[in-house]
Amino acid sequence: MNHQLVHTNGLTLHVVQDGPPAGPLVLLLHGFPDFWYGWRHQIPALAAAGYHVWAPDQRGYNLSSKPRGIAAYNLDELAADVIGLIHAAGRDRAIVIGHDWGAAVAWWLARTFPQRLERLVILNVPHGAVMRRRLRRDPAQRRRSRYIFFFQLPWLPEAVLRWHNWWTLVRGMRLSSHPGTFSAADLDHYRHAWSQPGAITAMINWYRAAVRAQPRRQRSLRVSTPTLIIWGTEDVALEAGMAHESLALCDAGQLVYLQGASHWVQHEEPTQVNHLITQFLAT
Repeated sequence: MNHQLVHTNGLTLHVVQDGPPAGPLVLLLHGFPDFWYGWRHQIPALAAAGYHVWAPDQRGYNLSSKPRGIAAYNLDELAADVIGLIHAAGRDRAIVIGHDWGAAVAWWLARTFPQRLERLVILNVPHGAVMRRRLRRDPAQRRRSRYIFFFQLPWLPEAVLRWHNWWTLVRGMRLSSHPGTFSAADLDHYRHAWSQPGAITAMINWYRAAVRAQPRRQRSLRVSTPTLIIWGTEDVALEAGMAHESLALCDAGQLVYLQGASHWVQHEEPTQVNHLITQFLAT
């Protein structure tokens, strides 16, 4: 793996790269509170399959730029970062794979820049319209998502997450995943990433922007890019039925449930996830 700093959309993103430069470009977009390291099981597998893999720390995370202000983290800016990465790679199009917030960015890319995407792979996050509908109408999903409302407060979320060497974040990752998913060494890598100056506020600002800095409205909810949705059924934060509702908005979609897997599906079931992705991309 090569570590590079790539300029895009007026900022600099730290990007881990692997695989043959002439291979099809694959962008791996992580979520919260992850960083590029969350794809450590997928990067070598995709590179070995012949893909040119770029796994960025998205803006606000780890070694990437951390612009100030909530509006800097709205979906239009996040999508523009990815388009800039495609250009920086010397390509017109890319395969985009996203998990958690990275999947939210991927969904938005598919709606706003479909001409830039060859394939779309989504891990455990619903289409944005499905999520908004559920938050309005489903009390159970609102309870699962109550942390989003907590993150709207100023300064307090940062203080709570930093407390006692990131105890709250570590506990949340362990409670939402299978035992042993994250080793002590893994968690040390995460603590180091979260401790980068300005990182934790920038990471939380993604959630604040989702409420306070709405992106430009798109006319259509439909996704025309061929799409694979992989969903761990034991996700404690997101109800599994939202995967089917998201599939209904895809013109050419497939859905695979991984029974017993949690929200951290690519961490817990890397072999199966890698097989599903490479099989889908080769079709």
